[in-house]
Amino acid sequence: MNGLKINKLKESEVLPYDLLLSADPNKELIDKYLKEGECFVARNENNVIVGEYVLIKKSGEIFEIINVAVDPIYQGKGIGKMLVLDAIVRARDRCAQKIEIGTGNSSFPQLALYQKCGFRIVGVDTDFFVKNYPEPIFENGIQCRDMVRLSIHFT
Repeated sequence: MNGLKINKLKESEVLPYDLLLSADPNKELIDKYLKEGECFVARNENNVIVGEYVLIKKSGEIFEIINVAVDPIYQGKGIGKMLVLDAIVRARDRCAQKIEIGTGNSSFPQLALYQKCGFRIVGVDTDFFVKNYPEPIFENGIQCRDMVRLSIHFT
């Protein structure tokens, strides 16, 4: 998408909760990881936020991408891929040895996207969504129960 710019959201700017909640319906969890991480936003040529991701430094050389979302109006235009690739570059520039990401067992488009960006499946956090969300989540007619964990090693 021409004219798209990805930058860190300034502390003075309003968080894009509509996008954040579209990727994670638990506001308490969002607020918790926003304290630990940085929110990056994609803006179109009109300076409208069309996507976001949160990047967290888990330890010295390990980063995690959390909560990737694209406004439904702008989906299918490669913005999600641009966001994920931007996060990978930022982590590598910060001397990361590994970057991780997780998604639901029922999140087929996300699983495909992450693998197209170079991530490999490394594990499953069984019942993650059942334990951490008060209401059941359904996608593609399947209950989202487990978190599929993926990573890229830079070394």
